[in-house]
Amino acid sequence: MGTPDFAVHSLNALIAHQYEIAAVFTRPDKPRGRGKKITFSPVKSAALAHDIPVEQPASLKTSDVPEILRGYKPDCIAVAAYGMILPENVLTLPKYGCLNVHASLLPKYRGAAPINRCIMDGETRSGVTIMQMAKGLDTGDMLLSEKVPIGENMTASELHNILAELGGKLLVKTLNDIEKLSPMKQDDSASTYAAMLTKAECQIDFSRPVKEVYNLIRGLADYPCAYTFIGNKRVKVYRAVTDFSQTGIDMTCGDGKTITLTEIQPEGSKRMRTSEFLKGYKE
Repeated sequence: MGTPDFAVHSLNALIAHQYEIAAVFTRPDKPRGRGKKITFSPVKSAALAHDIPVEQPASLKTSDVPEILRGYKPDCIAVAAYGMILPENVLTLPKYGCLNVHASLLPKYRGAAPINRCIMDGETRSGVTIMQMAKGLDTGDMLLSEKVPIGENMTASELHNILAELGGKLLVKTLNDIEKLSPMKQDDSASTYAAMLTKAECQIDFSRPVKEVYNLIRGLADYPCAYTFIGNKRVKVYRAVTDFSQTGIDMTCGDGKTITLTEIQPEGSKRMRTSEFLKGYKE
């Protein structure tokens, strides 16, 4: 069960290690872009490329979903960034339960946006946890985890790719050793919550210290992207530096230090180096 690119790595890892995949469950197709063209999720596209049956229920809480799942006779359900809550009658259906590939070192960063928020918070490490799913939000027992360092200049998109690949490897390792692993309970007192990102918090507040501004920009790159206004134009900010190593638009932050915006996308235009933008900027 999964939907975005992050989950494709887990699906591909299972395929590469010749696990029998009875079916893939993913979110319903959605219209995207200006033309509102119906587009498959990355997981659906990957499944169809390998002739794997695809199910796309609008909800897992309808009475027919458990029957559909029973028809596939799963020994285990693997979940990676599916985007739906699994009800109890689904969680208890497979012999080995439901395993979740979560992009954080639980119990820290439970919730929808662990990759973005750990960088926004200035964390120096992250990782993947394989968790036995339970009724609570990312509260189940942990089976395996692995840490990765977060470089000082690493963006959320870069960390996403590292964790997606690691997630596939850990999922396979978990399934290989499923009967040998000892579940470990999470320390709820040490938990933090990675809430879904809102548009309002993506706007850059330059009254904050430069480190916070820099972490926000790299924590939201390359999606959904931090933004500011230049003149009367809304501008997405993809990259910035704090060491004057590149030319761009210099902004003074609340602690008096400077951040240089080096890669942006003005509203109605393409993504570009800031130096390109400045050549045609007349204001």
